[in-house]
Amino acid sequence: MNVAEAVGRVLASLGVDTAFGVVGSGNFHVTNALIEHGVRFVAARHEGGAATMADAYARTGGRVGVLSVHQGPGLTNAMTGITEAAKSRTPLIVLAAEVTEPRSNFFVDQAALATAVGAVPLRITSAETAAAQTAQAFHLARDGRRTVLLNLPLEVQSRPVPTPPAPVSPTSPASQASPPPTPVSQASPPSVPASQASAPPGHVALASVPGSPGSSEPEAREVARLAELLGAARRPVFVAGRGARAARRELEELAERIGALLATSAVAKGLFRGSPWDLDVSGGFASPLAAELVRGADVIVGWGCALNMWTMRQGTLIGPEAKVVQVDLDADALGAHRPIHLGVVGDVALTARSVTTLLAGGGDDLRPAPAVRDGSGREASAVPDNGPGEPDVPDGSDPGARGVPRGGGYRSVGLAGRIARENRWRDVPYADEGGEGRIDPRTLTIGLDDLLPAERVVSVDSGNFMGYPSMFLDVPDERGFCFTQAFQSIGLGLATAIGAALAQPDRLAVAALGDGGALMGVAELETVVRLGLAMVIVVYDDEGYGAEVHHFGPDGHSLDTVTFPPVDIAAIARGFGCEAVTVRDRADLAAVAGWLDGPRHRPLLIHAKVSGARGSWWLEEAFRGH
Repeated sequence: MNVAEAVGRVLASLGVDTAFGVVGSGNFHVTNALIEHGVRFVAARHEGGAATMADAYARTGGRVGVLSVHQGPGLTNAMTGITEAAKSRTPLIVLAAEVTEPRSNFFVDQAALATAVGAVPLRITSAETAAAQTAQAFHLARDGRRTVLLNLPLEVQSRPVPTPPAPVSPTSPASQASPPPTPVSQASPPSVPASQASAPPGHVALASVPGSPGSSEPEAREVARLAELLGAARRPVFVAGRGARAARRELEELAERIGALLATSAVAKGLFRGSPWDLDVSGGFASPLAAELVRGADVIVGWGCALNMWTMRQGTLIGPEAKVVQVDLDADALGAHRPIHLGVVGDVALTARSVTTLLAGGGDDLRPAPAVRDGSGREASAVPDNGPGEPDVPDGSDPGARGVPRGGGYRSVGLAGRIARENRWRDVPYADEGGEGRIDPRTLTIGLDDLLPAERVVSVDSGNFMGYPSMFLDVPDERGFCFTQAFQSIGLGLATAIGAALAQPDRLAVAALGDGGALMGVAELETVVRLGLAMVIVVYDDEGYGAEVHHFGPDGHSLDTVTFPPVDIAAIARGFGCEAVTVRDRADLAAVAGWLDGPRHRPLLIHAKVSGARGSWWLEEAFRGH
């Protein structure tokens, strides 16, 4: 057994079940080793697509993703997808062959590429340590939530391993007896503690890599401060992000005790689905009611959430008197985007559970007197004309009263009714702007929401259109929405949907793309067909880069560089082997219903000719943030 084979065997023994990539000479043997040990390999048509497939597979499947690429251009082709994964803190291992001779055509400073985009560059250095180094890279990716580039030098890959590696337990870190994978850097060696002085020049020990696994228990003092703050809150709102996706139960228990409303960032959409207090997404995609209620909060807690310009609409969703709290495993994330009143370092679930326990032990001493509110959730004293509304304490006979705390909080029976009636975007009236052979994207998306089965996983590309599927398509839970938007690159949506579809084969995969992103990633239509995925691909076609059209057009700039002649995207899809339909009005959606009722042997592409009368106001946030 050589090093390449050992790396594949170790990753398989750690529970890796699927890998994505494009195979070249440099990663041929390590990929075959993965396959030999039971790992499914998904061949993409481009490394960029493979990287995003692996990212989405990890996000929606709750696993460590694996990407396998050739040295040099194989890695550079994948860099946009790797950047998205790194910015999203996706647990992902990139197995990249590496040449170390600068005169080689394939040579590029692969470690520097990884560092530049926020990934962690590591290298297998010897046959004797390959197994342990691979295992430790896996644990850094999984437990540290990092995207790890594991460089496999060609001259090391072929070396024989003295002893076949023993199976490694996926539940505990590898033995520390062997050296960790070597973080590679061509920069000047950083200063290191004396205990690490034996590390080779230009290298640092794994323990010094930012984001390495550390304690997830919050400090008792910080828990007490958070409990005190929440105990005094009258209108608390929780905003859960990527770091809270596994903590629904703990957050709902705490929210019920204090009367908090529940919202998420875009990447955690669906986390609280089914709760009568679910406001859905906070920020640019927030409905008018959700924005009103978040803005009215006196305490906002971001749970594993950056509270960035998107989630807080450039800070406009934070009321002038609101106190802002962040809970995150990463201390550097606290206050990174805006001033906060309190930052708690710790695991979201553990922190929420600790605060709930403390509040339960503290009884009524930590809670203010109950407030009386009107039907909108506002305190009666803040309603000059309508007078007092319903009290917070119901008699228990109304189903909408579920979760209304006896101690006050933001919740009321009347507010539960408003959320049920008004919070979905489809319940917000609008003037249909379709006509002349084009369908309003809101009408299109509402129609699709009615047709598509509830058990779905929706993947959304970036672009002027992206708010429509994000706001008007419901999802069953947090695993039903995959939003690869941390880098704001267009062209990742189709590959995202492939990874999500493979992670959740029991759900209908829905890819929502703009025409620009669809044509960028069009090669992966062949992958969808080859894999036999019963996927719905919706292309919102306004024949241009709509964000730029609507940003620069009003100022009189020429738009020739961002608009294009019509393309028959449906015909292109049929050429790849998809079924396809062109939609210009709601009646054309009957063909979609027919596909859903049929055997679904081939994927369906919906080429939607959408009206482009106006720009998306949510992307105005993007241009303000440039």
